[in-house]
Amino acid sequence: MARTNVVTADRVVNIRGRKIIELNYWEIYDHKANIYKWVKRAFDVVAAFVALVLLSPVFLITAIAIFVEDGGPIFFTQQRAGKDMQSFKIYKFRSMYKNAEDLFEKMQEQNEQTGHAFKIKDDPRITHVGKFIRRYSIDELPQLFNIIKGDMSVVGPRPILYEQMEACNAYEKQRLVVKPGLTCYWQVCGRAKIKWDQWVELDLKYIQDMSIKKDIELIIRTFPAVFGQDGAY
Repeated sequence: MARTNVVTADRVVNIRGRKIIELNYWEIYDHKANIYKWVKRAFDVVAAFVALVLLSPVFLITAIAIFVEDGGPIFFTQQRAGKDMQSFKIYKFRSMYKNAEDLFEKMQEQNEQTGHAFKIKDDPRITHVGKFIRRYSIDELPQLFNIIKGDMSVVGPRPILYEQMEACNAYEKQRLVVKPGLTCYWQVCGRAKIKWDQWVELDLKYIQDMSIKKDIELIIRTFPAVFGQDGAY
């Protein structure tokens, strides 16, 4: 049985107004019960397989729509930062034009997100089909394969580009003490409306709160958040 004592902050170091060290989130996660970690992994695999079967018509329709508008490829892959900063290849339905990656560096000045993430509400690189599937998070469904592989979990901090995460400070990198996930506090609290600093705090809050009950709660809250379209782009 894992120990249940609470880990408290030893100190907070501020460099140019930014928090660098406070709670040791590695230790907080280490103190989570092993039975919870086993149940969480088992649930991830079963839920991902079931979702793939139930959503297979959605996969087919989305693939056809992407191909009709802009040809192949149907899927988009990219290196993202995973648990303990391990790089992994994430799978998504392609929602942008084929030259989107070439335009990424040129569009940095238009970034509407703060910190190390990148978001533009009216991103010109997004296709017509892409706008629809991003609005309802359909573009994220191929990450069910990442969950089965063990790269991701159903619930966990959203993964960002490896290069972006590498540029984060030690405090921010603690958000990846756990596996990244399809949904977390960020998804149910406003998504792209949430700025980077608050995003990090929400991810760290999840590491403290994570439990079977909390995971189920966040999954349930995800459905109205997705269909409500709040902050989705």
